[in-house]
Order: sequence, then structure tokens, then C-alpha cells
Amino acid sequence: MKLRYWLLAFCSSCIVQPALAQSGQDTPKPSTAPAPEKEVFSTGVAKGRDRLDSATSTSAYRAAEFEKLGPRPLGDLLRTMPGLRVESGIGEGNANYTVRGLPLAAGGSKYMQFQEDGLPVLEFGDFFNIAADVYMRADFNVAAIESIRGGSGSTFSSNAPGGVINLISKTGEVAGGAVRLTTGVDYGEKRLDFDYGSPLGGGWRFHIGGYYRSGEGPRDIGFTGFKGGQIRLNVTKQFANGYVRLHGKWLDDRSPTFAPYAIRITGTNENPVIGDVPGFDIRRDSTLSPYIGPVVTLDGDNKLQRFPVSNGMHPTSTSIGLEAQFDIGGFTLSNRMRYSKNSGDFNRAFPSSITTVAALAASQGGAGATARYATGPNAGQLISTTTPINGNGLLMFSYISQTRARSLDNFTNDFRATRVWKLGRGDLTVTGGLYKANQQLYTQWLHTAINTDVAGGGRTAMVDIFNAAGVAQTLGGYYAFSRNGSKFRRIFDVSYDILAPYGSVNYHVGKISIGGSVRYDRGRVRGQLFGADLGGNRNGVVRFDVNGDGVISPAETRVAFLPLDAPAPVNYNYGYWSYSSGINYRVAEPFSVFARYSRGARANADKILFTPAVSATTGGVPDPTDKYDEVRQLEGGFKFRKAGATLNVTAFRATADDHNVLNGSANQTIRSYRATGVEMEGGYRSGIFSITAGATYTKAKITQDKLDAALTGKEPRHQPTWTLEATPQIELRQATLGANVVTITGSYAQDSNLLRMPGFTVVNAFAVIRPIRHVELMVNASNLFDQRGFFEFNQSEVPANGIGWGRSVNGRTVSVSAKYSF
Repeated sequence: MKLRYWLLAFCSSCIVQPALAQSGQDTPKPSTAPAPEKEVFSTGVAKGRDRLDSATSTSAYRAAEFEKLGPRPLGDLLRTMPGLRVESGIGEGNANYTVRGLPLAAGGSKYMQFQEDGLPVLEFGDFFNIAADVYMRADFNVAAIESIRGGSGSTFSSNAPGGVINLISKTGEVAGGAVRLTTGVDYGEKRLDFDYGSPLGGGWRFHIGGYYRSGEGPRDIGFTGFKGGQIRLNVTKQFANGYVRLHGKWLDDRSPTFAPYAIRITGTNENPVIGDVPGFDIRRDSTLSPYIGPVVTLDGDNKLQRFPVSNGMHPTSTSIGLEAQFDIGGFTLSNRMRYSKNSGDFNRAFPSSITTVAALAASQGGAGATARYATGPNAGQLISTTTPINGNGLLMFSYISQTRARSLDNFTNDFRATRVWKLGRGDLTVTGGLYKANQQLYTQWLHTAINTDVAGGGRTAMVDIFNAAGVAQTLGGYYAFSRNGSKFRRIFDVSYDILAPYGSVNYHVGKISIGGSVRYDRGRVRGQLFGADLGGNRNGVVRFDVNGDGVISPAETRVAFLPLDAPAPVNYNYGYWSYSSGINYRVAEPFSVFARYSRGARANADKILFTPAVSATTGGVPDPTDKYDEVRQLEGGFKFRKAGATLNVTAFRATADDHNVLNGSANQTIRSYRATGVEMEGGYRSGIFSITAGATYTKAKITQDKLDAALTGKEPRHQPTWTLEATPQIELRQATLGANVVTITGSYAQDSNLLRMPGFTVVNAFAVIRPIRHVELMVNASNLFDQRGFFEFNQSEVPANGIGWGRSVNGRTVSVSAKYSF
């Protein structure tokens, strides 16, 4: 782990150089030129201002920089930004995000809001199985990615007490575009990216861009897992005192979802030894294959359906937005509005048990049970209990989750007015705004349960179990057409209406800037839920002739259905205040210090539905503390920028409440957390050499667990002490050579604080060659040294049989691309 300490040394003297991102007026086209002396930042603040005059912790990532890493999932790009903790490796979306030690009890992004051009993609970033990043792509349309951590993010956005991540679009100020073709060298994917923007005369300009791709992807799955793309367009009319802009977006993209897979875990809890099981490489194999599925289940209308496993993660989105900003009578008036029609099908297979052939057969068929292949080239063949199949002799019992997002539509409108008055020798900036949003949640949870072997190379096949009398206990590899009986067969049909007035005051005089902001969020939640696990007279398991042969087999007695005649209402309101106050002192031109205290909150969305928090008879929430979770943050630090060197250091202390459900299971959590630490980001440039780097040190604990007192005082799971990243580069006239290095230190696999997950380092290298004008050739290697690195173990301690399952980073993938700019 020597590389970790080299990174730490870099981070102590470097800061990520932000781009000239979107200002309070408009967004410039990114350039490969060095960042200007005045670095303007606008996300999550009242008005764009120089970072050294703002009491906030912010970062910006230029397209010219993140494009060097190649076309990658948004989560992989955000892992390289300081202050953020990202658990990726799941696929194109549904990664897990948090910041500054705020809890990551379940998936998605609970405390940070994801935005495109200043408006949320989804109002809540942690919907079960469908996080906000599922509907976002960092392609050629993106000029910069901005992040604000803590600070005024809680008062200038709803449900964002931890901060905001904002993808800012190019808008065509300068005529030009690009086309890039990318192909995998050692994996199957081909991709076309394009964009073009230009002024049109008369104050008009436009930008359009997108991508299309197809291929198997970074893991061996045996079929085309990636297929689809995105197109985004904006048109701007510039006036003497402002502008009007129309946005459009169309997304239809399919990609596989990867899950925890079989691994060997031996050694001790404190120092486990992790390895592959024979015949299965955790870095590049998957239990997805052409021989798995389809997902046979009753649908939301209790009708038999078959969903292809190849659906994977399949979001569809069509959105239209209008943005305007004008200076009128000394006021700057702005309004952003967007309507998005979001839907999609999402499935993933995740293990419930991985054990020997004999043990799995006995668990389902009793003593003397046997196993035979149900699909694949060996269909019908008896599976030996003595000669290890696939070299490992393992079978896996898995659930396939089929989530149908019938509607995640949302409408958002954010209006604000700002005016700057001269007051004494300083400037008084006053802002007032009104935010209105509606978020739909209409999803169906459908599950089925299957048996498979554990085979690499896209060869995993389904397995049938027979009892000692030869009677099949499964049907074509399906043990049940449900999950644990009736559990998790659900329909969510809920609407969230949000109205939030907000305002801020900032006074800047000489070297001092002091200000504060406040917001009141009022929510109205209405709808209904369907599911047998709501209790009462709702039954959830029936006998159903799935294969239509007129005989009910054992598997056909385990068919889950929805009690559509017995809905439970959802009917409650909530309200909470958020506020933030900070002071910044510009000690000298290149140096400033700041301090800030913020209180924000996050409304609890689907994580309290189907729990005792919401009454299944009235739809109300009797305990007001269940309606939202509060976050308080104290931060302070300094910023330095001079002659090619920058350094930002922020110390923080955060407390947070969390109502959650672990991994979509029945394990509800109600907790309080505390985290303290320091985040650093820096950069240095001298001649042809430059480096940007970041580091976050965090110590966190569960200060109270209201449902399991034994966990009070424990360290939260998946919380590394250090997260480190660095990107050194050498810039020549006709070539750029560099690497991005990310390290996370070890953490506990579960909140019980027994089994520790080892830390790991991933190196992503790139080489960009410019042989002639307008042409770039790029080689990109992700995970150059083919390291194993785990974000998740499902076990809480070393398993007795040495077999566990975990989610790892993908192995090494190398791509080449050719880009033509015009």
C-alpha cells in the first residue's frame, strides 16, 4: 500500500483545479487552457462568485479533464472528485454516493442531490433499485461537473443537506463540435459520441450532442448487455439584458447490472484472505448469461409475464426544460423549469446462498436429493456431488428482482430574484426564491427465485432439484415465483408535492464576506400501496399453473401475487426548516479562510413506506420525526491559489439522522450518526507537468441505533478512514500522458464491526496523441494493474465454509478511440 502514502503526500500540497464553470449569467464553452485567476462557482449558491470569496467547499471538473478517462459511468468519474465517497461497480447507474461521513446505509444518494443544469434529475436520489444516476450520462454534452459539499446546498436545493452534484451543459457560444469512435480492445463494446454547437446570428445559438453504443461490456455475460444512447439539445436566444434557453433530452439506454458474486473468504475477521473461487474471476465474470431467465413472474396485474434478463438497467426518459434570466430594474430574475417523463425496466440477480451441490440439493429436496442442469448445453445432465463442477462444485440460490418503473415523472420550477445594493463601503446581496416540484413514484416490485451453478465466461446455467423419489422440487430451474413467500411483491403509487420558499443575505465589504440563507420545505405526500407484507387480510401466495400443463408442481405452490383489492393509503404532510450561515475572510489576494454552520434535512421518501412509520390503515405518519432526517454540519478551512498552485483544506463535523432499509431487505434501521474529518484538494502546474489531487479523512460512528442498541457506538459499515485520489499528467505539444489513481482504505463489511474489507488502489491510465490538427487518438486503461477491490461483502464475519459473496471493481479494460474536432 505504499502508493497510498505517496497519494497522501501529494494531497497535502495540491488542490483540484476547477474549471470556469457556469456563472450567475451563463455557461462558457470549456477549454483546455489553464483555469483563470478568478474561479467562478454557481451551484448551490445565491450568485456565482470567486471561490476565494465564498464560505463554501466546492469543486468543478472540466470536460477537457474527465474526457481523458474515456466514456465511463458517472459513478466512476465522481470517484475522482474530492470529498465524495462512491461505491461503484454495479454498472452504468445505481451506484452509492455520500459525502463527509454521512451514512450510506442503503443504495443511491440520500443526502446529495443530483442535478442537470441546476434542477434535480429525480427529487429523491435513493429510490429503491432506481437511483438518480440511472437517468444521467456524462457525455459530450457536459461542459463541467460541479459539486458543493455541505454549506448552502441545503438551502438552495430541496432534499440536499449533504450537497449537490450538478452536470452543466455546453450551450454553443463558439462554433464547433467533435465526433469520437471508441472500441474495446479486450472487452466487447463499440461507441459513437458526437456534439456540435454554434451561434446562429441574431443572438441565437444552439448545442446538440449524444452517443450510441452496443456490446457485451466489461464482464463476460455471453450476450449484448449494452445497447442504446442519448441525445440532448439546447437552443439559446441572447438579449442585451439576459437570455432564454430551451432544453431537450431523450435517453433510452440498456446496460447490465452487476451484483455481489462468489468469492473465497478465509483468514481472520481483522485480516481476511480474499480470493477467487475456481472457475470464476470476480473481476470480469458474472452470473448473467444467455442460459439465465427469463424472469417468470406474475406482473402488476397478476398476469403471467416473462421479462428478459437482458433488460438489465433500462431507463427511458424524455424531458423538456425552459431557462430564462434577465436583469431588470437592478434585479437579476431567473427561472428554471423542467418536465421529465421517466420510466424503465430494471432487473438484477443477487445471491441468497452459495454452497455445495449436496448442501443446496438437501436444503430444497431433503435427504437424498439430486441436482440436474435445467438450461444450457448440459440440460438434463445429472450434477455430481463428488467431482466439482466448474472446478468449484458450487451452486447458487438467487433472487431476481424485476422492478418496473411505470412512472418516475417529475416537474420542477425554481424562480429566484437577486439584487445587489451598495451599503456603506460594501455590497449587500439579497436573494429570494420559490421552488415548486412534483415527483411521481409508480413502481412495481416483482421477484422470482432460481438455482444456478457458478460458472465464468458467460456460461452460468439454471439447475433443477429432485427429491429422493425423483419428484422435481423446482420448475426449469425456478424454485419459486416469489421472494421469501409474499415479501417484496409491491406496488408504490405515490406523489410527492413540494413547495419551498427560500432566501439569502450576503454582505461583502473589503476582505470580509458574511451571509446566511434559509429555506422552508413543505411536502404533501399522497397515494396508495399494494402488497401482502402490509399485513391485515392481505394474502400473498397462491397456487398457479405457470407452465400450463394442468398439474401444480411444488414450485407452482410458491407463486406471489398482489392483493389489488386491498390497497393501503399514503396520506401525510411534512415540513422542515433549513438554514446556513458563513463568514469568509480574504486574508490576501491568494489566500482566504472561512467558517460555516448549516442545518438541513432530507424528506424520507420510499424508505419509510412498507414500514411501521406509515400507518397501513390511515396512511398517516404518527411520529413527526419519521417524516424527515436532519443533518447538521460545521465546517471551516482555508483556500490558497497562486502561480499554478492551489490548495483547499476544510475540516468538518457532521451529525445526521437516518431512517432506512438495508439493501431492500426487511432490516429497517433508525439511527443517528456523527462524523468528523478533513478534506483536502489541490493542484500544481509547472511546465509540462501538472497534478491534481484530493484526500478525505473521516472518523464516523453510530451514536444511537434505536432498533438495535448493540450497534450504538459502532463504526458505520463501508466507511474508510481515508479516500485518496490523484491525477498526474505530462502535457506535450502532440501528446498528453497521465493516470488517475484512487485509493480507499479498509472498512467494516457490516455495522457489527467484525469482518473488515481490505482497502485497495485502482490506477486508470490514459495517453492522448494529437498527430495532426483536429485529430486525437486515445488509449485508455481502466484498472491498469487488474486489481481486486471490494465495495461490499454480504457476510459479517469469515464464513465457516470459506465461501462468501462480494461486489468488486471491474478488472482491467483497455479501449482505443479516435476523435475528430471541427
